[in-house]
Amino acid sequence: MKKLLLPGLLLLIMISSARSQSPERAATALLAELGPEKAAKMTTSFDSGERTSWHFVPKDRFGIRLKEMSAKQQQQAFALVNLCLSAEGARKAKGVVLLESILREVEKRPLNDTYRDSGNFYFAVFGVPDGKAPWGLRMEGHHVSLNFTIYKGQILSAAPGFLGANPAIVPEGPAKGHQLLKEETVLAFALVNGLSDTQQQVAVVATKAPADIITGNKRNAWQLEPPGIAWQDLKPEQQRQLRALIVVYIGRYTRLMKDILWKEIESAGTGNIRFAWAGGKVWGEGHYYRIQGPTFLIEYDNTQNNGNHVHSVFRELKNDFGDDALKEHYKTAHR
Repeated sequence: MKKLLLPGLLLLIMISSARSQSPERAATALLAELGPEKAAKMTTSFDSGERTSWHFVPKDRFGIRLKEMSAKQQQQAFALVNLCLSAEGARKAKGVVLLESILREVEKRPLNDTYRDSGNFYFAVFGVPDGKAPWGLRMEGHHVSLNFTIYKGQILSAAPGFLGANPAIVPEGPAKGHQLLKEETVLAFALVNGLSDTQQQVAVVATKAPADIITGNKRNAWQLEPPGIAWQDLKPEQQRQLRALIVVYIGRYTRLMKDILWKEIESAGTGNIRFAWAGGKVWGEGHYYRIQGPTFLIEYDNTQNNGNHVHSVFRELKNDFGDDALKEHYKTAHR
């Protein structure tokens, strides 16, 4: 298998240098570098059902795999996706890829195993990235599904956005103790364990966590019941903690996208934000939380592998895959 690139410093340098490009230019350059045969594996129409058929389990999917690319093409593929992410988001997305090799070692699979294979991450383009019409970009594989809808260099939607980690904390080997999604976990534990008994009676909606995120890979997400504790029922410091936890998720994206998402959350009313918890409140016990408001849903679940296997997702309730933004675009374009 080809050696995968971009560890450490090289990844950060690449992220920085890629910022000067537009997604359209980067996508066009990658497709040209791939050549007609490989580019055909990576592209399909914007209206294809493949664009909204997403998942985060190990399986064959549409697109071109890392292992089918040259070293230069791999670098270009990551650089393209990173244009839609913050430096921290890019680190986590790449970290999911690197964890796959660690998982193979943890599960004591042979080196030639193709089930836990860091080359099995797919990149796909939906539509034509020429700036004339909206198009889609996806990076997907085991424990990652990043979906972007783009038009004229602007991200119309960054959801669904899924990142997972198995092992959540690496138990042994050279990477022992590494925790890819640490903020998503530590901040949430601090918040729930800092609630008063009265507050926990509302926030803790079940003594046992669900086996996975409830909305799964459904095409559309929805607000979940029971909703948990309301923003206004939190103390100011607890509100700051909850805001910081939300920012961890929307902060996976570019600064502009993060600001847009937070303004949408504020416009819909922070008083409408709810936080719910299920399961244990210490590491090692299965646990789950969700944060939701009129415009968004965040879900986090850690129940598999004795509570050392995290799934986390950010959904735009009305704008997954750019649904709302595209309606407005087409309305304006056909006046």
